[in-house]
Amino acid sequence: QVQLVESGGGLVQAGGSLRLSCAASGRTFSRYTVGWFRQAPGKEREFVAAITWNGGNIYYADSVKGRFTISRDNAKNTVYLQMNSLKPEDTAVYYCAAPAREYYTGSVNYPRNYNYWGQGTQVTVSS
Repeated sequence: QVQLVESGGGLVQAGGSLRLSCAASGRTFSRYTVGWFRQAPGKEREFVAAITWNGGNIYYADSVKGRFTISRDNAKNTVYLQMNSLKPEDTAVYYCAAPAREYYTGSVNYPRNYNYWGQGTQVTVSS
């Protein structure tokens, strides 16, 4: 069982930066791939970024590539999402998630492949 708690959201002007954190409980967090997703009002939840358990593989949605950076510190049981050059279209609730299986190597893009979710943190980018 993995419990996830996001933090770091807020209101920022376009062009600004935020760093989101996803803190996890459990001694085996270092065995889990973690993904970030976001959901804007009236839209489906979409993939943002993912990082495998050892940080060996990192994935980004095309819409955030070059602006967002995902990283993890397994000693702190935390995954980060550094968001730079923010745009109004980045406004959404951001969620971190983990699949049920340790050492997951399947597709990271689909919410249905994740079993554990945090409560979300709101990011609002003003123009």
